[in-house]
Amino acid sequence: MPKPAPALEDHDRGFWEAANGRRLVIQHCKACQRLQMPPMATCLACGSKEQLEWKEVQGRGRINGYCVQHDTRVALLKEDQPFNTAVVELAENPEIKFFSHLPGVAPGKVPVGAEVEVVFEEVAPGQLVPEWKLAGKS
Repeated sequence: MPKPAPALEDHDRGFWEAANGRRLVIQHCKACQRLQMPPMATCLACGSKEQLEWKEVQGRGRINGYCVQHDTRVALLKEDQPFNTAVVELAENPEIKFFSHLPGVAPGKVPVGAEVEVVFEEVAPGQLVPEWKLAGKS
């Protein structure tokens, strides 16, 4: 399924650069020890800007829930309708969530509670994005 390429901004550039290196990182605030995703210019808990750093995570999680998209406004995704949009909880911190189309899983057949692992898909020359697949599936 083709996905839109991200528009890089200063506050999320480290996330996308890590993805291009096939690494998954999230923001960590050294001032208050909070993990946050999506990346922001400041910590949403304490407001720190200077104490934000990137923390590599293992790229494993669990499916929290999902919906099936029958109608999308994203032009690149229209031809693949219907498709899954699953919510993935990060293993290190279930408060951190990612969305996934779960490649290889039929629409509406998402195994809620299943373990997943990150993979990286190319969406533009030289630009990878994180995607999630069922753990142990190739």
